[in-house]
Amino acid sequence: MREDVESLDIRDVTANWVNAEVLARQIDERVKALADLGDTPLFFGRLDYLHAPGADRAEGADGEKFYIGRRHVHDADGDPMVIDWRAPVSQPFYRASRKDPMDIALRRRFGYTGGDLTAYEDEHLSDPAEAATAGRLLQQEIERPRVGPMRDIVATIQPEQDEIVRSGLSGTVCVQGGPGTGKTAVGLHRVAYLLYAHRERLARTGTLVIGPNRSFLHYIEQVLPALGELAVRQATVDDLVTHVEVRATDDAAAATVKGDARMAEVLRRALYSHVTMPTEPVVVVRGSRRWRIPAYEVEDMVRELLDRDIRYGAAREALPQRIAHAVLVRMERAGEAPDDRVQDAVARNSAVKAAVKAIWPPVDPAKLVLRLLTDADFLAAHADGILTEEERKTILWARPVRSVRSAKWSAADAVLIDEATDLTERTPSLGHVVLDEAQDLSPMQYRAVGRRCTTGSATVLGDLAQGTTPWATRTWEEALAHLGKSDAVIEELTAGFRVPTDVIAYASRLLPHIAPGLTPVASIRENPGFFEVRTTAGDAEVVAACEESLRHEGSVALIAADPRVPALAEALTAAGLPYLSPGEETTARARLTLVPASLAKGLEYDYVVLDEPRAVVDAEPDERTGLRRLYVSLTRAVSGLTITHTAPLPPQLS
Repeated sequence: MREDVESLDIRDVTANWVNAEVLARQIDERVKALADLGDTPLFFGRLDYLHAPGADRAEGADGEKFYIGRRHVHDADGDPMVIDWRAPVSQPFYRASRKDPMDIALRRRFGYTGGDLTAYEDEHLSDPAEAATAGRLLQQEIERPRVGPMRDIVATIQPEQDEIVRSGLSGTVCVQGGPGTGKTAVGLHRVAYLLYAHRERLARTGTLVIGPNRSFLHYIEQVLPALGELAVRQATVDDLVTHVEVRATDDAAAATVKGDARMAEVLRRALYSHVTMPTEPVVVVRGSRRWRIPAYEVEDMVRELLDRDIRYGAAREALPQRIAHAVLVRMERAGEAPDDRVQDAVARNSAVKAAVKAIWPPVDPAKLVLRLLTDADFLAAHADGILTEEERKTILWARPVRSVRSAKWSAADAVLIDEATDLTERTPSLGHVVLDEAQDLSPMQYRAVGRRCTTGSATVLGDLAQGTTPWATRTWEEALAHLGKSDAVIEELTAGFRVPTDVIAYASRLLPHIAPGLTPVASIRENPGFFEVRTTAGDAEVVAACEESLRHEGSVALIAADPRVPALAEALTAAGLPYLSPGEETTARARLTLVPASLAKGLEYDYVVLDEPRAVVDAEPDERTGLRRLYVSLTRAVSGLTITHTAPLPPQLS
């Protein structure tokens, strides 16, 4: 298939050099999409239908056999050899069961080792004599050691996951899922499915995956390319609001107030306070004639634009055209026959431009936010009845700032500027946005993401129990309202595929204290996993626990409270044990990653050594946030968890 694309001759099929360049780029992207992946098989399953799909079963049409894979593969004659997992004919591979075989006689799963076919396993779904058994290959695929970036789960998608993956483009879906339930994979595979089912539409409108940090994005960045999807942009929320350079960090109190949805109304008030009603008429001179528009008539135009609640910038551009139209009406009454060119000329008249500048002046969003944060009187005037005096003091800067460029902006300030920018000029909307680890976003950050999908849909992924910011989401209904998607469907995944039974059971002891309304994750793993709580006398024993974990196959992480990381790094170096930082790709030779607890969210490792749970809790501004950070850290392991501690464990783990 790749050679066919590479051999295409486009010299006689393009009208000009521009078309030739566009077509050449599309061919290049197609070649990249058809690249071979060394140890990734082209097919992982087979379906034997009792009858040909779509045929009249009453006629007794013979069944067909389909191989299911990550990509569509055809032979030299164009006949399909492997069916894309997203195709409708592939759906029974994920949904069929003995209760509902979906016309499937046999479902076969293939097992691979390093890209080599090594096993297969059959289920005769339409044979009542065959007893239902747990899929050994399915379990092995789920428990396969993780080295390198996150991989796709097309071979192991479960029915409840498949239902979310194949949900339509028009609706927004929110997925609440505990650790190891596969919510991130579900979100990424939903993007792949939507690109398959609605490729032309999404090619025009675009797709975006939003993650919590760069380490997380690096970890997931190979999933979509492995499925042949190369055009999906990935970013953090901070990447979306790069109107200014972020050089400062807010304390928790200031960040909480700045992230509150009430700030949107403060900004709106502050922006529209620049609009003033006219006190003088607008007089337009054209040739020997003077055309006078009285102040009360211009005021009516201004009030009408304000009542329409359109963007500040759009209204400012509309006002000169309204004034010009009033002039044209007077011209026509006087017997003239002006056309659109005359109206445009009047709108550009110096008197009209001067009047518009005085009535509806241009406002720079960054300067507006800067004034709110540095001018106590200006903030008080526009936050009256919205923010308390104490809250206003919390966000006011202690020192005056000369300019936008010299200001030391925080990430929360950048989100405020993005809100002000949208009030001035509408933010372009994408066709679909995936928002992962959403529980940590502030209401203002939700609004920033929502602006990017006002005319599109979203997939919101998260776990309320893993919210580790002071402003963490309390309910998904509240979060979806800030996102502008109140009509979204909320789904809950409770079956755990990644975290071993003993590990998730231990971590779930924290749920009553951090998210009492959530259903604990029930691990479906047959292997209970390795789990041990170990009292240690110092860092040397922590290093020894890492060495023990490295004797097993797969990736290993040492997770610790952020303040503990420098000391542990020194201990690992002294012991001659090489380690990676989060985001660096593990290999067969370098399998140990030193992970600050603040960056552990969304990552997974075969074996985890968790250092000093008490320190993880104490490193956060409050106990609830600390316990949530600990819950995240406890649930990163796929095969084994060793907890090392010198200080007493948090009482909530008793």
